[in-house]
Amino acid sequence: MRIGAVFPQTESGTDPGAIKDYAQSVESLGFDHILAFDHVLGANAASRPGWSGAYRHTDSFYEPLVLFGHIAGMTQKIELATGIIILPQRQTTLVAKQAATVDLLSGGRLRLGIGIGWNPVEYEALGEDFSNRGKRSEEQIELLKALWSEELLTYQGRYHKITDAGLNPLPPGKSIPIWFGGTSDPVLRRVAAIGDGWMPVGRPDDSRKEMIEKLTGYLEKARRSITDIGIESWITLNGLSDSDVEEEIAGWKRLGATHLSVNTMNSGMKFPGDHIKAIEKFLKMAKS
Repeated sequence: MRIGAVFPQTESGTDPGAIKDYAQSVESLGFDHILAFDHVLGANAASRPGWSGAYRHTDSFYEPLVLFGHIAGMTQKIELATGIIILPQRQTTLVAKQAATVDLLSGGRLRLGIGIGWNPVEYEALGEDFSNRGKRSEEQIELLKALWSEELLTYQGRYHKITDAGLNPLPPGKSIPIWFGGTSDPVLRRVAAIGDGWMPVGRPDDSRKEMIEKLTGYLEKARRSITDIGIESWITLNGLSDSDVEEEIAGWKRLGATHLSVNTMNSGMKFPGDHIKAIEKFLKMAKS
C-alpha cells in the first residue's frame, strides 16, 4: 500500500519557505505522494443561515495545480495527487493544459483525482451549471483524455466543441491517471467505465466494503477487474487515538486499498513542524 500525506491547506499559512520545508520533508521521510484538496472560493456563512458546508471563506486553500507546479520544482520523485479537483466548475481545456504542464514539469508525477463537488456558491462564481455537473464530468473526462493523447483534435459533444486544435506540449506519456472521488452509485459506475482509480471518503466499515463489492461487479460488466484500478482513502487524525488510527489502517488494508493518506488538517497543529511530526508517526504505524 502506497502512503501519502494530505497537504494541510487550512493551516499552511502564506510563507513559501514553510511550504518548501513541508514538501521536502514529506519526500525525505519516504512518503509516496502528496495529496491536495481543492476549493476555489469559500462562502461567508454569516450571510447564509443554516450553512452546513465543510469550509468557509476563513479557510485558506491554495489552488492545487498551481501549488503542485511550485512543489514539483523543489522535489524529485514524490507523486502529486489532487484529491479532488472539482472538475465541472472549471473549463475543461484549461484543466487539460494546466495538468499537462504540471505533469511535464514534474517528470510525469501528476495523478488527477476529480469530483463534482458540493458547493453551488463556487459554481455560481465560476459561471458553471451546478445541476448537470455529474453528467457533464463524463464528457469532460473523455475530452481530457483526447487532448492529452492527440496532436490535433476535432471534437463535438453536448457541452464542448474543438475544431482542429491541440495542446502543446503534451504530457510525457500522452496520458494522466484520472481517479474519481465520491461514494454515490453514479460515481462507482464512472470509475468502472472510465476511471483509473477511486477515492472513497469515510471509514473502512461495512458500507465501504459493500461499495467495493458493487464496484467489483460494475468493473466485471465493463470487462475489467478490481486489480485494474487503485483505491485510496485518507485517515483524518483529528479526534482519533493511536489505536483508532491503527484500526483504520488495518481496515483499509483488509478492504484492499492500494493507497492511503494521512490528513492532519484542522487538528490545531503548527505548520509545518507539528504536521511533519504527526505524519512521520503515521508513516511508521502504516509501515509496521
